[in-house]
Amino acid sequence: MSSPRKPKVGLALGSGSARGWAHVGVIRSLERHGIKPDMVCGTSIGALVGAAYAAGELENFEKWLLGLSFTDVLSYMDVHMNGGMIKGERLMEFFRRSFVDRPIEKLAIPFAAVATALQTGTEVWLREGSTIDAVRASIAIPAFFTPAIHQDRILVDGALVNPVPVSLARAMGADIVIAVDLSSDILGRHTREKPESEVPASEVSVWRRKLQENLSAFIPSGPDDKIEFPSMLDVIANSINIMQVRISRSRMAGDPPEVILSPRLSHLGLLDFHRSKEAIKEGERSVEASLPILKDLFNLSP
Repeated sequence: MSSPRKPKVGLALGSGSARGWAHVGVIRSLERHGIKPDMVCGTSIGALVGAAYAAGELENFEKWLLGLSFTDVLSYMDVHMNGGMIKGERLMEFFRRSFVDRPIEKLAIPFAAVATALQTGTEVWLREGSTIDAVRASIAIPAFFTPAIHQDRILVDGALVNPVPVSLARAMGADIVIAVDLSSDILGRHTREKPESEVPASEVSVWRRKLQENLSAFIPSGPDDKIEFPSMLDVIANSINIMQVRISRSRMAGDPPEVILSPRLSHLGLLDFHRSKEAIKEGERSVEASLPILKDLFNLSP
């Protein structure tokens, strides 16, 4: 009599910009408890971390994250206003120099990324070809990163259609899906690019000047002196957050994962990529908080 087939585990890593570094902590904590996904998929920042993991580069990737300063983040921001504030070429060039760009179909762990076709709104699953090109398409946040061209299609951030790609993990063959939702606590919280006290004023001024030179024509004055009118960046960031939360709730209600991990990182701004240490720690905490469910699913020892 043959033994029952071991269920396949899929890890679905959600979008969330700088909050996405929590995915590294999630993966590290899962592995410490003996849970190793058979496949991984991701949207936006989840695609970036998932690709590093699937390629066997997570250790080097984490070292890079922990060494990121605010000045480093600025150095990757090739700011302009043609299709998006940040072209993304500097960042992608860094990844091409620092990590091996293997074809997706040759990665150590099966991997896929989600993007959105700009002209049609179609959800696009990227499961072959250049890993870095797939990630670049998936992270093309509207108004921030310029769109990517992939197989004659203009692609933007996958979070527009599938912020936490549970359905993609199912399509890849997962019986058990562990989903990481980075936006569960984000609504109602005011987001900023960076608390002033944690970044030297000179660096903040450089960052704000670059953006405001491009956005000044679009930033309105407040209609009432008694009301603090949000900046254009806050409007964009909060709009993206609202969209991601609403779509995630709807999609996961129709196709619920077996486990939802919810790092609580609403205090991080959209572009706080240099705050990886606290994001990684919160990712680990989210796994520990879900251990009772994980133990039941995977028969983990107490």
